[in-house]
Amino acid sequence: MCGISGLILPGPTGRGDRLAALARRMADALAHRGPDGSGVYADPEAPVGLGHRRLAILDLSEAGAQPMYGATGRYILVHNGEIYNFLELRRELEQGAGPFLPWRGDSDTEVMLAAFEAWGVETALNRFVGMFAFALWDRRERVLHLARDRMGEKPLYYGLAGNGMAFASELKGLRALPDFSPELDAESLALFLRYQYVPEPRSIYKNAFKLRPGHLLSVRADAPTDLRPRPYWSLREAVNAGLSDPFTGSEAEAADHLETLLGDVIENQMLSDVPLGSLLSGGIDSSLVTALMQARSPRPVKTFTIGFETGAYDESDDASRVANHLGTDHAELTVTPAHVLNLVDRLPEIYDEPFADASQLPTRLVAELTRRHVTVCLTGDGGDETFAGYNRHFWAPAIWNRVHSLPPLLRSRAADAMRLLPPAAYDALFRTLGPVLPRSARVRTPGNKAHKLADALAARTPEALYKRLCSTWSEPALLLPGVTEPETAPDQPETWPRLTDFTRRMQYLDSTTYLPGDVLQKVDRATMAVALESRAPFLDHRVVEFAWRLPASMLLQKKQGKRILRRILHKHVPRQLVERPKMGFGIPIDQWLRGPLRSWAVDLLSPDRLKQQGLLDPEPVTRQLRDHLAGRRDNQYRLWSVLMFQAWHERWM
Repeated sequence: MCGISGLILPGPTGRGDRLAALARRMADALAHRGPDGSGVYADPEAPVGLGHRRLAILDLSEAGAQPMYGATGRYILVHNGEIYNFLELRRELEQGAGPFLPWRGDSDTEVMLAAFEAWGVETALNRFVGMFAFALWDRRERVLHLARDRMGEKPLYYGLAGNGMAFASELKGLRALPDFSPELDAESLALFLRYQYVPEPRSIYKNAFKLRPGHLLSVRADAPTDLRPRPYWSLREAVNAGLSDPFTGSEAEAADHLETLLGDVIENQMLSDVPLGSLLSGGIDSSLVTALMQARSPRPVKTFTIGFETGAYDESDDASRVANHLGTDHAELTVTPAHVLNLVDRLPEIYDEPFADASQLPTRLVAELTRRHVTVCLTGDGGDETFAGYNRHFWAPAIWNRVHSLPPLLRSRAADAMRLLPPAAYDALFRTLGPVLPRSARVRTPGNKAHKLADALAARTPEALYKRLCSTWSEPALLLPGVTEPETAPDQPETWPRLTDFTRRMQYLDSTTYLPGDVLQKVDRATMAVALESRAPFLDHRVVEFAWRLPASMLLQKKQGKRILRRILHKHVPRQLVERPKMGFGIPIDQWLRGPLRSWAVDLLSPDRLKQQGLLDPEPVTRQLRDHLAGRRDNQYRLWSVLMFQAWHERWM
């Protein structure tokens, strides 16, 4: 895991020492991603510079340093991530006895360069199994190739800088260039207010973009502003392939195959020359990853979790029970308001475009705890999207089946009635009725979910219902008068695979929007802020492709998702330790905004400040804040989105 950056800058400033200095300046802005070393490359015959910050994971010697030159001198590579099958590729390359032999070291980066030499860029790219973002300069063809892994674990931004182009792992790298113009994109801001993140390929700036997962961008040195990415792998095509070749065995056979596949993936991902552990929440995904790790480790796996003083959000006891059963070396941190107060002002620096998934706070804190002990951690990220684990995957179809035929007026009145009770009253009612409720109705934070459901009842189609369930501000135009919100994937069914099942359509949209835009961005920034590498076994593309061959009945049954993962997990961990209402990585932002964060929030959201800024309409923000502080509504997520934008704007604009 590292930080990469670079540029193509035609003209007199894009030469020699000046180019090297700019490449170094960009790389230094990413120093937190790679504290173990740095390097730059400036081509003596072309206006191309590359920068690298190193977090040493494999081959800790100088033989693993970057930018790295290929054996023939044609290719120069900077790489962020890991190629998990590099030993297999290395053995295959050795049989061909290419010009790269003998090997200079033991890094996956050197194997990547040899693969490019032997097979060409696109063929090699399709052979890689891993998480990665890389820049490969081809000196012979004078082309810079940028690529991102299939599911989007590693980030890569690119954009215009003067009369050239630049790229970096984070926007900080682009902003380090004097020729980059950080002009705010109001349409991207509208999307952020809806989704809590800026969806790909957009960024918060007009002239900067995210390279989509599974895409390759090839830029010629003589045409650096011609930026046209193309896919080398597509989840849409993988889904269609799975539908065309469904798994025909029994559920037991599917579970056995998946357990073997996941076990092999995890064994490869445990390869590291530095200490390694696991993030353990005690839920299905992280418990399964940890169980399969422990089965392959001769010593107790180091596991990490955090808890909260507020019981409704605390999962630390669940994680501790799973850790005790598996025999891991477990550590945990209890988060207090003081932790949050110390961290909240640093969020705009960590997430250098607006980002408002409130679980960014515990993710950053558990990353800091983990980094005190290990340099690499495995996570359960991707399990919900791939194996139908979100509550909406089973509740949304049930809701739609019940309400879609009701007149809009009746739906509106039902929503108003649901909002009569404040969230705290719902929570108290569910606590009282808990012992007599069916398991499927025992949810954590029911008040927030009831109000979220009320907001979704106005939907006219299943896709509109999904979009509302994923929305923070369902009408961003209320805050941004005159700004048109662009279409995104939920508005473009013509781009989807051939899916008729509502749940599977939600899974696909989650995997192509929410997963890379929110979950993976959150984890990357939180872990790399403390130079911790995270790895996600569920996002190995072979696991994803197999999951899409399975019938929906193996994923979701009786209002419960991840059926096949549960079947595997129950072999390793008793059912009673892991079967409980799904929580997610939530935190008590609602209470903190009324308590320790109140003065901070009131100051950032003051009407005078909003008016002076001239971007957001103060009236709806003030109304939401007033209702939340009075306890009439739970507006924590809407308010957090505006707060995160305000804090970001104060820092960067």
